[in-house]
Parts: sequence; structure tokens; C-alpha cells
Amino acid sequence: MSGFLARRLGQSLVLLVLVSMVGFAILHLAPGGPLSQFASGTDMTQEDLDRIAEQLGLNRPLPVQYGEWFWRMLGGDWGRSFRDGEPVLHVIGAHLPATLQLMVTATLLAILLGVGIGTLGAVRRHSAFDTLATVGAMVALSIPTFWFGLMAIYLFSVWLGWLPSGNRSTPGDGSWPDLLRHLILPALVLALVETAIWSRYMRSSMLDVVNQDYIRTARAKGVPEGRILLRHAFRNAALPMITVLGLQLPTLLGGALVTETVFTWPGMGRLFLDSISYRDYPVVMGILMFSAVLVLLGSLLADLLHAIADPRIRLG
Repeated sequence: MSGFLARRLGQSLVLLVLVSMVGFAILHLAPGGPLSQFASGTDMTQEDLDRIAEQLGLNRPLPVQYGEWFWRMLGGDWGRSFRDGEPVLHVIGAHLPATLQLMVTATLLAILLGVGIGTLGAVRRHSAFDTLATVGAMVALSIPTFWFGLMAIYLFSVWLGWLPSGNRSTPGDGSWPDLLRHLILPALVLALVETAIWSRYMRSSMLDVVNQDYIRTARAKGVPEGRILLRHAFRNAALPMITVLGLQLPTLLGGALVTETVFTWPGMGRLFLDSISYRDYPVVMGILMFSAVLVLLGSLLADLLHAIADPRIRLG
């Protein structure tokens, strides 16, 4: 176990360095550069821009800028926002709870619905329910997330008036019922595509299990069908889903970015787009690195949970 963790941590560090190098180079070599938001002011002179570049360290060669930023990041200093001068970690920390709230809710909904639909579709293979679930999953995977978001806003907010169309809460009202009403639409939209993915994986895994010899042997012994499905088939079919949970984290982060934008949800996805528009490169790099760490941790955690759940797997 210790050797496995050491190897995975070493690989993760190498990947993080590569991600930081590529991201830093792309941002700073993009047309306009980080000084473009300052240059847009009508009263800005070249001397003013040179002074700002000197203060922010933007007049140094790119490898030097990257080296200074990287070492500061290792020391816990992720830089300061170009927009308001706040530390990047404080900016991310202010928006992280909203994203975690949305992602955790959407993940739980997707797992519950997807696993249930996939299991029932495998048990009732080729039935009307299985056909409808398959068609629904293909539709959900084919249509962009932002379209579902806009349709949900039109149906439940504009037409029916049941739910708010955006934001995390009503100004001046921070009660739990109000927070829940604002959470329902974005969580359902984000969970929709994930539910389709989970249902397809679960159906395929369940079909592989129910055709195994030990399932046929249990049926031949007269074991009740419900017990076979719950104690034998479902338990073994759910093991691959642990790996899927780790692999779905990048998809969730990308979906959260779109969903937060459509519903004006004040999370990291919305912050990422706003920071790109403003060319707030320290915040963009901070979000990029934070997301990369989450993805790598999710993959590592999925492997560990899979090994714990399945005693046949040995991590050496």
C-alpha cells in the first residue's frame, strides 16, 4: 500500500507540474496578455503600463515569471487577484462552498437515480422501461447542458413560476428553504447528464454479473430473486462504479462551469469565466491548479476505495 501511494503521489506531482507549465504558458502567450485590461483605459500611457508591469513582475522573461510563481505557490502564496488585490486562495475559498454544495447534491442525485435506473433496466432487459431509459440517456448525452438549463428556467421559472431562475439565495433571505429552492434547478440540470452516464455503466455492469455462473447456481438452489439481486448481483456490479465515481469528477467540474454560468450560481465555474474575461491570470491559474488537484485526488481515492471494497485487489 505504501509503495502504491508513493508511486501515485510521485506521478501526481509530475502531472501537476506539467499542467502548471502548460496553463501558465497558454495564459501568458494568449493575444492581449495580462496587461490588456489596464491598457483599455483611455488615460493610460505607456509609462503607466510599464510601471504596472514592473509592479506585477510581468516585464520579466516568461520562464522567470513561472519559476517565481511556482515557488511562491509551493509556499502557500498563490498570488493576488489583478481585479481587487485579494489573495487568490481567499478568492477561491469564498466561491468553493457554493460549487461543493452544487456538485455534492448533483452527484448524490445522479448516483441514486442512475444506479436505480441502470439496475432496473438490466433486470427488465428489453422491456418498455429499459427502452425508454436507453433513449432518455442518449438524449441527455446528446444535448448540451446549457440547453437543458435554459429550458428548465423557461419551464419552472418563467412559465410555471415555481422556482427561482438563478443565484444561490434571495437577497436578504439566507434561510434553508430559500437556499433549497435555488439549489433544485441547477442541481437537477447538472445531475441529468451524470444520471445518464451512471445508468448506462450500471446497466452494463449488472448485465455482466447476472449472467455469471454463481448467479445461475443461486437460482438453481432456490434462493429468492430479490436476495440474489441485492446480496450477490448488485454488490458485485457496484464495484466498478467506484472507479467511475473518480473518473466522473472532471465531467462534473466541466458541467458545473456551464451550469453555474446559466444559473448565475456564485461558484468556481462562474469565477473561472469571469476571471478569464477580466484576464485575472493569478485567479485563473489558482482555479486550474485547484481543479487538477481535485481530479488527481478523486482518481487516487477511487483506486483506494476499489481495493478496500474488493479483497481480490492488492495495491503493491
